[in-house]
Amino acid sequence: MENPQEEHWVAVKRIFRYLQGTKTHGICFKPGDNIDFRGYSDADWAGDLADRKSTSGYTFMLMGAPVSWGSKKQSSVSLSTSEAEYIALSLAIQEGKWIHRLLCEILAATNETGPELKIREDNQSCIKMTKNPVKHGRAKHIDIKYHHIRDEVDGRYGSWTRSLYEAEGGTSQTVGPERRHLRGRMKIRK
Repeated sequence: MENPQEEHWVAVKRIFRYLQGTKTHGICFKPGDNIDFRGYSDADWAGDLADRKSTSGYTFMLMGAPVSWGSKKQSSVSLSTSEAEYIALSLAIQEGKWIHRLLCEILAATNETGPELKIREDNQSCIKMTKNPVKHGRAKHIDIKYHHIRDEVDGRYGSWTRSLYEAEGGTSQTVGPERRHLRGRMKIRK
């Protein structure tokens, strides 16, 4: 890193403290758990105060435990929360499709069928934009590369509901009891 500052050192120390405090934690799978595969998508809106760009986040759970997660700053400024969520959902679908195909391939070797991929989104306007292919006045400007979502809703990968918690760890800061509660829900144990 070129020209490190005091704030960078503070961030590195925070990361090391987190790693030191969680080195005994791991993901726990129990025998007999259903092979349930679901994803959660979330976004903050204009969370970067410097350039007002949003952050996309997703988490994918297999049998209730996280198997993939990510957080990425969006490349353009979103004009609404719905747009930020729509772009985040696009990223989540791309990741979810890849994991789903891999999971189906692994299960095919054991003569089992792969589970349905369910992605949960909590923004009602975003959900409406995915289900209605008509151009929404407020969504005309959204880059066409994100509109593959509409094809997925009617295909094998569409299941949008209004329930979200796990993905918020990728777009918002969690501390203390909230972080411990989130770990418990995601089957992360000592």
